Amino acid sequence: QVQLVESGGGLVQAGGSLRLSCAASGRTFSGWTMGWFRQAPGKEREFLAFIPWSGGRTYYADSVKGRFTISRGNAKNTVYLQMNSLKPEDTAVYYCAARLGPPQTSRYDYWGQGTQVTVSS
Repeated sequence: QVQLVESGGGLVQAGGSLRLSCAASGRTFSGWTMGWFRQAPGKEREFLAFIPWSGGRTYYADSVKGRFTISRGNAKNTVYLQMNSLKPEDTAVYYCAARLGPPQTSRYDYWGQGTQVTVSS
């Protein structure tokens, strides 16, 4: 059973930084793609970034390109989202997700429970 557990959310001032972590367990993730999404109140879930678990190119949504960085730590089966230059509009619940197959921005199979990020102005 795949489990994804996010952590690292919180309250930060505009211009600040946070690093989110996603601990993945339940199987070997070689060949999988890991992604980060977010959902703000009243809005649809938004893709942010993906990274192939076994290596390869990362990809970012335009809204976070240059500010957010996705990475992985194989030894700890963890995926990270480093968020810099945060803006109030980045306020949302952030989700980690995993899919078996080629990297893409949708159709993820497993989701974490989410972690709240609030950016104050």
